[in-house]
Amino acid sequence: MAVEALDHFNIVTRDLDRAEAFYHELLELESRPAPPPLTRATARWMYDKGERAVLHLNGLGAPRVFDRDMAPAPTGALHHIALRCSGYDATLARLAAMVLDHRINRVPAAGLRQLFVHDPDGVLLELNFFGD
Repeated sequence: MAVEALDHFNIVTRDLDRAEAFYHELLELESRPAPPPLTRATARWMYDKGERAVLHLNGLGAPRVFDRDMAPAPTGALHHIALRCSGYDATLARLAAMVLDHRINRVPAAGLRQLFVHDPDGVLLELNFFGD
């Protein structure tokens, strides 16, 4: 077996509308219907510009093959989710317009600028901008 790529991440949220709006406004992900048996009332899949469903948002009542306790953040052993991004200045402007607390980090040796921000459910996002 060989891992080819990270396929998606899944967030179970108490407020689908709020989470959907956050990821659309900040990261410009497009919401589309999830496949049955999921419905708009139970889930939203968020697509990137490459037409990949990189984020699955599930409500508390969404059916799950592997169910477990979904205590609110902090998110247990998961520290953060890192996304490779472009459009650093535009993203920084959106963070300011949304009045979101965030941190900036630079890793000059890697040509990397980073923005760290929590989503509405307390998930820490690391937004990585290489050479941008």
